[in-house]
Amino acid sequence: MALDGCGLFCKYVLFIFNLIFALVGFAFLGLGLWLRFSNSTRPIFQTESLNSGVFVMAVTVLIALGSVMLIVVAFGEYGACNEKRSALQVFATLVIILAIAEIAVGVIASSKSDDFALNIGEFYSNMYALYLTNKDPVIGATLTFIHTTLHCCGITGVPVIEYAKNTCPKPDGFMEHIIMPNCPATIITVFDSKAPLVLGIFVGTGALLIIALVCATILAKKTRREQPEISAFYSTVY
Repeated sequence: MALDGCGLFCKYVLFIFNLIFALVGFAFLGLGLWLRFSNSTRPIFQTESLNSGVFVMAVTVLIALGSVMLIVVAFGEYGACNEKRSALQVFATLVIILAIAEIAVGVIASSKSDDFALNIGEFYSNMYALYLTNKDPVIGATLTFIHTTLHCCGITGVPVIEYAKNTCPKPDGFMEHIIMPNCPATIITVFDSKAPLVLGIFVGTGALLIIALVCATILAKKTRREQPEISAFYSTVY
């Protein structure tokens, strides 16, 4: 059916949003499944004596979040491309739930930044120990992403003695060839000193979800408005 300028704009916005959401969802789900079922990490989930509660919880969250994101994408993409009102309504409902959860997690992370930082630091330490044990390439790529994003290097921050120095970023200046910021301390510092930024990231993501919700609502209304016109056209022709 033909859409006007506003409806067409919302359709393309939803397409781009779902594409980005799908890439992130696949990344979360893929990493979570790898960490859950890889031979190098499976013993963590099978041995109760291991102190890995945060690691297990983080992996579970990755799998659940990635799965939910892909379900949302499926409804959103189907509804936007085929202009199906029922699919858009389901998509809008799921987006509302995600937006509320996203903002709530942001508020909790900001208000309890110390505990949140310690949990993230523990998850990083578990990932680092696993990489030293088995040199898993997926874990290595994840460490490289964390090290590059935070500009830190392993547990000690000393490239000479770091066993995982191949995952560390390039030193910035002469002194960083000797010592760089270590990642556990950097993670805590980021959450302590930049709690408003962390909250802003979560709230910003929630705002993007709200934009997608508005576009889905507009597109659903446009679709409903076009339905009577199409029915009248076919009844006249036939």
